[in-house]
Parts: sequence; structure tokens; C-alpha cells
Amino acid sequence: MARRYDCSDPVDRKHGLREAASAVRRGDLVVLPTDTLYGVGADAFNTGAVGDLFEAKGRSRGLPSPVLIGSPNTLHGLVTDFSERAWELVDAFWPGALTIVAKHQPSLTWDLGETRGTVAVRMPLHPVALELLKDFGPMAVSSANLSGHPPPVDCDGAMDMLGDAVAVYLDGGPTLDTVPSSIVDVTGSVPVLLRAGAVSEEELRKVVPDLETSH
Repeated sequence: MARRYDCSDPVDRKHGLREAASAVRRGDLVVLPTDTLYGVGADAFNTGAVGDLFEAKGRSRGLPSPVLIGSPNTLHGLVTDFSERAWELVDAFWPGALTIVAKHQPSLTWDLGETRGTVAVRMPLHPVALELLKDFGPMAVSSANLSGHPPPVDCDGAMDMLGDAVAVYLDGGPTLDTVPSSIVDVTGSVPVLLRAGAVSEEELRKVVPDLETSH
């Protein structure tokens, strides 16, 4: 039976965050608010839990799960060949609505889908998400919707689609933005904008003027 916690209530929020961290440690799924959309998350290093995430969404492994983190310092253990311009993007837009695709450390024993040696990583600008991520650590988090359906911008929408496939729902109210994060690939010599989203191309070019766009 899924449990829902109202994060606008300090007592419920504290209890909910504790229960969410425990659920993720057990290998269960949780729904959490971010600054863009609601996400469904699992322990990034628990292959079975990430598999459950794909199954709950009806998502193909060909669409790997992004990873959310609670601090830029966590990147040092997750990625390799991270350029100076990539760090400039982190400094300018994290925490916030920018997802960065980088080469992951080859020693990591995780299975996020068919990543081809890369990981899409973001530090969200939402106090509930950040508190959970700082407590637990890196989580595989995808939008909390069934594949093919619009991503939810509130907890009700997530519950309607995912139901009891999720152990804990953290209700942070409607999200501040209804646009997904922008995605920039930094695996090559020049950053490439893969998806225009909440951070505009114009804003990104102020930091990386040579930004290319994917066609």
C-alpha cells in the first residue's frame, strides 16, 4: 500500500523523508517533487530497483534513466573526462533545470539502461528532493508518468498513473515549472544541446558560446 506525505507540513515532511530514504534503501520506488516535474526514483546502484522503475513506467531500456544528485561534489565519483566548460555549466545552472550527459566512471557497477558508457545527471533545485538526495545519495529518477503520457506536475498526477508500484509519495505541491530540464551533452570536444527546456539556449550560450544543437 503506497503512503503519501504532505511536505508542506513540517512533521509530515520529516516523517516522509525518513520513510522515503528507508524505502529506497529497501529497493522500493519513491515519487519526489523536483523544480521541473515530479519524478519516480530508485537506488541508482540497485539493478533490480532500476528495473522496477522501467517496468512501472513501461519505459524501454533504450531510454536510460537519468541520475539526480544532491551536491556537485558527487560528480567526482560518477563521471570522467569532465571538461572545464562542463564545470562552468554546473557552476552556472546547478542546482537547477539543466541535465548534463557525461561519460560515467567505467568502474561503476550500475545498470541504468542502454547508456553506452554515459550518464545523464542533474542536481534539482527543490528542497525536498535535495534533502532526500543528500540523505540517500545518487538516485535513478525519471519523470513519474507512464510512458507515452504527459509528465505530472503534481503528486495526484503521479499517483493516478503509478499507484501502488511506488512505496512512498512525497507531495511537494504543484511544481514551479511545467517544462522539463534542458539537456546538454559534454562527452565530446564541444557541448551539444540535446533538448531545449527550462534553461534557454540563449542562457546556455552565455556560459558556453560554442554550444552546438542536435539535429
